[in-house]
Amino acid sequence: MKKHRNTIFYVALIGSLLTVMYWVVHLGVRLQHQEMPVGTKLSHGAWEDFKLTLIHSFGHPLAILLAQIVTIIIAARIMGWICIKIKQPVVIGEMLAGIILGPSLLGLYFPELSQTLFPAVSLNNLQFLSQIGLILFMFIIGMELDLNVLRNKAHDAVVISHASIVIPFTLGISLAYFLYQHHAPANVEFLSYSLFIGISMSITAFPVLARIVQERGLQKSKLGAMVITCAAADDITAWCILAVVIAIVKAGNFASALYTIGLSIGYVLLMIKIVRPFLMRVGELKGTREGLSKSVVAIFFIVLLFSAYTTEILGIHALFGAFMAGAIMPENSRFRTAFIEKIEDVSTLLLLPLFFVYTGLRTQIGLLNDPDLWLITSLIILVAVIGKFAGSALAARFVGQNWKDSLSIGALMNTRGLMELIVLNIGYDLGVLSAELFSMMVVMALVTTFMTGPSLDLIHYVFRPKKRSLEQEIQTKSKFKILLSFAKSNTGISLLYLANALTAKSKHTAEITALHIEPSNELRHYEVETQEQDSFREIKRTAQHLEQPIRTVFKISSDIDREIVQTSNEREQDLLLLGVSESIYGGSLLGRFLDFTSRIINPEKLLHTVANAESPFSTFDRNQQINARVNAMVGILIDKNFVKAQRIIVPVLLKDDEFLCAIIRRLIHHSDAQVIVWDCEQLLRKQEAFREKLRQIEQLVPNHLTVVDVKKLGAELWAQQDLMLMSLPCWHKIVNKKVDWLPLTPSTLLVADRKK
Repeated sequence: MKKHRNTIFYVALIGSLLTVMYWVVHLGVRLQHQEMPVGTKLSHGAWEDFKLTLIHSFGHPLAILLAQIVTIIIAARIMGWICIKIKQPVVIGEMLAGIILGPSLLGLYFPELSQTLFPAVSLNNLQFLSQIGLILFMFIIGMELDLNVLRNKAHDAVVISHASIVIPFTLGISLAYFLYQHHAPANVEFLSYSLFIGISMSITAFPVLARIVQERGLQKSKLGAMVITCAAADDITAWCILAVVIAIVKAGNFASALYTIGLSIGYVLLMIKIVRPFLMRVGELKGTREGLSKSVVAIFFIVLLFSAYTTEILGIHALFGAFMAGAIMPENSRFRTAFIEKIEDVSTLLLLPLFFVYTGLRTQIGLLNDPDLWLITSLIILVAVIGKFAGSALAARFVGQNWKDSLSIGALMNTRGLMELIVLNIGYDLGVLSAELFSMMVVMALVTTFMTGPSLDLIHYVFRPKKRSLEQEIQTKSKFKILLSFAKSNTGISLLYLANALTAKSKHTAEITALHIEPSNELRHYEVETQEQDSFREIKRTAQHLEQPIRTVFKISSDIDREIVQTSNEREQDLLLLGVSESIYGGSLLGRFLDFTSRIINPEKLLHTVANAESPFSTFDRNQQINARVNAMVGILIDKNFVKAQRIIVPVLLKDDEFLCAIIRRLIHHSDAQVIVWDCEQLLRKQEAFREKLRQIEQLVPNHLTVVDVKKLGAELWAQQDLMLMSLPCWHKIVNKKVDWLPLTPSTLLVADRKK
């Protein structure tokens, strides 16, 4: 009764209040008619009023900005994914997305759409947001610099780094002499023009270089340490030179710029001698993830904004101040990681792509409509490559590096990426670069960044190691090699238990390798070693408990699936073990909706869905893609706290399941497993070869194998099992049929046979 009383009260209250509101509005409309002049038309009709409102809403500055952001993020994600697939940095795709959405493509072929999406009046909003993104990004770059590395390896790195700046800077100034007369904006002094050409030739993209070093597994090598140090020294030196160049350009001559330079030196000393010790103290007291309260974060943001504001007022650009603020932050790696995580996603995913598109809207490839202009563009690219690539390589060779490492350092230091676009935009804003030359320089930035990967591949091919001896080949091929790839430690431990169950009695002739791959966009170069130790700590402890020798391989990649396939194929593995987890939304309407939306956001999933429209097994999409490309037998473990393999059940539904006999034999031999082969569809009666293999196993290991052909097994029997072994096609079949015993299954190993 109480429930109905509350309902009656609720309906009565809402109904009476709605009546009062309707009565007041009705009286107000009558009052409105009395006040308005005779003949005034209040409405054009409901539909017309709606259309006018809708059109006005589409043209509102906020609506335009939101539409731009959505379009930019989608375009950047798609182009970034394409570049990952062709082994290029994501930044290349984001740069290309900016050019595609600009006048060079969208504006050329779809001018009305371009004008609607990027009207001229909206570009100021886009510029300001992109500048905020750049300030946050430069702050992150400053924090990612490991100054301790510079102190420890400063000598050789400084020689290489400064050579990689001075040589291209000199070539750039020389090139400016030939470009100035015909390609410099009016009323721009040669000093300003030549200095900007010089600095644009000298820049290196530290973040892109660091990602490439990580993805190629060079971070532990002498080459990786050297090139990271060189790039860090290059970044600091280049930004200091850029600050001086901006001061000279704004002042008009070097003498006037001395005042700005003097004040800037005072600012730098203030940041290093006063602000930095204060921040260090704050970092010592609050340098943990839990200690980063809103008040502490506010202090660091105030320092960032104050530093950026000061350098903007001094005339050396806010980005230098943001970079400086990041560089003086506490050096505690855990603190920096925790703080970067608070701002990185907003900066790099949301705001930074706006800068690429803003740059693309300024880049007019159509202006290069003459063969002579493309010849000049080629000359600019040639000078940039000779100055940076050759200059860095020769300097590295001079300080004692071998030719392979010297050329690799040259190729990496030649990477310009986003940092080059920042310099070019500053020059364009200051009126030093013309629209034509700006477009040429953007093309140069794209080409020099794009060529880094192929250059490193070519160098690696030319200096590839000698082939292994015949004895080494025989020794390697005689081992049963298992590669287990895991993302989380608990999955890796379960896979290790399974690998041990397959090799426990022949550990000297088995080789187990644990592979963990970290996404490249989620790890900074200075935390790689710590992350590697954390990733393998538990699995090494478990291996020690099992007395199981194990190798560990830690990699960083922007394409994890490709890396798993490549590692397995290169190491000629016999078995690749993967793990999957069941989604908490599995089978629900919400789960299907989330799966659908994730495919729209992730081009990889979307492409796989289109190509395999008949496959409903979204849980295994990733592993199916890996299985299609790997040469080894593939095992996928559906983990339900797997620890041992003493009781195993093997349902047989397909004649091609015969290959499972080899795994059954191995599990019985190494784990003394009791195996039940369940011929639930009486298939074995017609498969003589399959039955013969099972008989051979029974003869070799009596009392370990039982074949049953009943149609249904009891729940008690299922509860006793440690593992279900099944072929991947067989799993697809039982899921399609929605068999009633599927929820009863224990941890399940799904196996796909080795490719023929």
